[in-house]
Amino acid sequence: MTSLPRPTTELSADEARRIALRAQGFLGAPDRRAGVRGVLRHLGAVQLDTISVLARSHELIPYARLGAVGRKTVEQAYWTSAPPAGTPSAETPPAPHAFEYWSHAACILPVEEWPHFAFRRRAYRARPHWNHDLPDGAYDQVVKQLRAEGPLTATDLGGAKKTSEWWDWSGTKVAVERALMYGEVVCVERRGWKRVYDLAERAIPEPLLHDELDDRECVRRLVRLAGRSLGVGTRADIADYHRLKLEQVDAVIADSGLVAVTVEGWGRAAAGKGAGGSGGRPAGDAWADPAALETVPRGRHRTTLLSPFDSLIWERARTERIFDFTHRLEAYTPRPKRIHGYFAMPVLAGGRLVGRVDPAREGRTLVARQVTLDGAKAVPAVAQALAEAAGWVDCTDVRVERVDAPDLREPLAAELVRILG
Repeated sequence: MTSLPRPTTELSADEARRIALRAQGFLGAPDRRAGVRGVLRHLGAVQLDTISVLARSHELIPYARLGAVGRKTVEQAYWTSAPPAGTPSAETPPAPHAFEYWSHAACILPVEEWPHFAFRRRAYRARPHWNHDLPDGAYDQVVKQLRAEGPLTATDLGGAKKTSEWWDWSGTKVAVERALMYGEVVCVERRGWKRVYDLAERAIPEPLLHDELDDRECVRRLVRLAGRSLGVGTRADIADYHRLKLEQVDAVIADSGLVAVTVEGWGRAAAGKGAGGSGGRPAGDAWADPAALETVPRGRHRTTLLSPFDSLIWERARTERIFDFTHRLEAYTPRPKRIHGYFAMPVLAGGRLVGRVDPAREGRTLVARQVTLDGAKAVPAVAQALAEAAGWVDCTDVRVERVDAPDLREPLAAELVRILG
């Protein structure tokens, strides 16, 4: 068992919360010059999901941090290639800023992280069982077609599905997705929500196109990046960020550059399953980015609606521990069993989670179908978050339907009228 250092820094629960908020881009002035690409590199991963209510989740992530950045601007920032900085465009072919791969889930990742996922590509190549059978010759045919014709969607390659059922993939789709997981093919662009596939050797910049890092070094770098993006987190928090195993984290965390800390109230949560350390002792409540400990987190708090797939609240146990807020996505829960709504979005204000809104759009009206408020003091913040979101998606009005505390419905509606004029 690796000997792990004892914590040398003690943090209050409030200090840890503020460090986490700053690390995730919700406390302090955002770097607007870096824009959406800066948000992506700061977070290290932005989750993709098919659900679109106000917008898709990968659009909501930069919106929550930067405010009403244009949705086209968001898409272009992720998927538009450009010559490397400082090089004439005529001399150097455009390079992507991001690629899509399996991290926390299907995620947009900074292109610089390509080498760090070599361990996962190797694991997929060694995987004996798959959910879909690969027809003979299909893999080689897909690679040959991409080599000859350039970037293509699954439809361009011959069709994504055999029937209308979402899970009934065609042989071509099975082959190109297998090639994506192996790393021979990469997605550095989406068109109309469709993946555009290309050969990795053509799309990924040559200095990054290698699998030279061994598994340990890949995991060590991802643990370091996860710790930086979280600010402070338990072993389980850090493992969850890129969906690593706890034993993988334990093997490298002492060499990751993160520092052991204790956080008020986090002791039991930090231990997790299979916790270990010197003599079976948990090495500390948590691990922190040393840069996050150098200065006290200060600045303006964002007030905003959060996607349920936002990395601030990815790990539900972490969300409960930091914010004393229990949240579950109910999109896949049968309607009669839903408590807060189909796509209930937590409301962040003053560094706290103060309510939830289940939104919908009817023409140019943003409809708050169901609102949960943490008392009357949450009304102004929830109204502000709704008003800003409405403007972002070109809605001119907001209608409130149900509020968990009926006596707060009229104050919320009145506050919206005041803000919207």
